[in-house]
Amino acid sequence: MTTPNKTPPGADPTGAVQEIGSQAVWSLSSYGSLHLVNIQFRRKTTVKTLCIYADYKSDESYTPSKISVRIGNNSHNLPEIRKQQLELFHVPLTDNHKKPTHTLMIQIAVLANHQNGGDTHMRQIKIHTLVEESSIGKFPRCTTIDFMMYLSIR
Repeated sequence: MTTPNKTPPGADPTGAVQEIGSQAVWSLSSYGSLHLVNIQFRRKTTVKTLCIYADYKSDESYTPSKISVRIGNNSHNLPEIRKQQLELFHVPLTDNHKKPTHTLMIQIAVLANHQNGGDTHMRQIKIHTLVEESSIGKFPRCTTIDFMMYLSIR
């Protein structure tokens, strides 16, 4: 599997997000020209971004050109949150206030392919969430003489 060698536009290269796709159950389905990717989490999960890697140079007519992203609690409750041309591979999954979304299910629907192709190739799909701070980093610094006496053990 080939991965892009640059960070997608809008992605956060600072390490403030982590990939959580392994925590989900993935399923694929096709209904004629409509191709679906269903991603279900075991519990309500916070999601921030969806990154899709498609390679037009390698896949030509199999490359998606227009997608719809739907988020909800199950397959019967999936309002469309974003519909876009797939030139940007970075889809924000935030609400109106730019806060990450809490969901049980994400559905990606391929609405059109380049050159009206029938099948679809998406080489990589990643789902990102915010990195949670650990409680270890919240301890105050020990700078007084009393604390410094017990800084090391002999």
